Amino acid sequence: MRSLAAIAALFLATLISGCGLLPEVKDETVGWSANKLYSSAKESLNEGAYESAIKFYEKLESRYPYGRFAQQSQIDIAYAYWKSGEPASALAACDRFIKLHPNHPNVDYVYYLRGLINFNEDMGLMGHLSQQDMTERDPKGARESFEAFRELITRFPDSKYTPDATLRMTYLVNSLAKLEVHVARYYMKRGAYLAAINRAQYAVKSYPDVPATEEALFIIVKAYDLLGMNDLRDDAERVMRKNFPNSVYYTRGLEQPNKGPWWKLW
Repeated sequence: MRSLAAIAALFLATLISGCGLLPEVKDETVGWSANKLYSSAKESLNEGAYESAIKFYEKLESRYPYGRFAQQSQIDIAYAYWKSGEPASALAACDRFIKLHPNHPNVDYVYYLRGLINFNEDMGLMGHLSQQDMTERDPKGARESFEAFRELITRFPDSKYTPDATLRMTYLVNSLAKLEVHVARYYMKRGAYLAAINRAQYAVKSYPDVPATEEALFIIVKAYDLLGMNDLRDDAERVMRKNFPNSVYYTRGLEQPNKGPWWKLW
């Protein structure tokens, strides 16, 4: 046992001493100015070498934490994180910059970038390529993207990023409304009529004046009818006829006159 312990100790000592034989990695950026670090980071960013750019930005901020290069690097590193597939780090960088520099001339871009990161993360919400059931989607990213864009256009209505943010908000509202209606339709098919009503009503109240409202109101009318709650059904129908007097659902009902009331379609 003593000999085994001695051999183990000798092996460990050899291993430790051997570590000193490994060549030391030299940092080529030692002594670089803030300007050189930023130029190298920007060059890497433009070439799509995002991991390399991130390393340069991190060195720049740690060595030269003050000044215009450091502030700009905090913006650029958020973009680099996003493009390198690290959205959580990108969002953290955006939030940090907004907190540290709320009055920076380019802070509107950071708000826009924050919305864009969540927007692109959630493009699968209504994507055609994804096969995931919409009832399983988490709309958190879409809602956070919407809030970021809304804050941008509220605080910086004249920003050059505001027009695009407004268009993206319209897309997000439509997508979120469609998601709620899809879930309501899912509940209808499974006989969970109260749950369907709740989701459809949420869509109508939260996302007014979007195309999905028409189907949401139809679901409410239909669900109340199936529950035998005729007064509430009639109230919902009046709202629907007022807002959608030429609804496709009425047309479909007229095309099937022997099927009973138009809401018996489904």
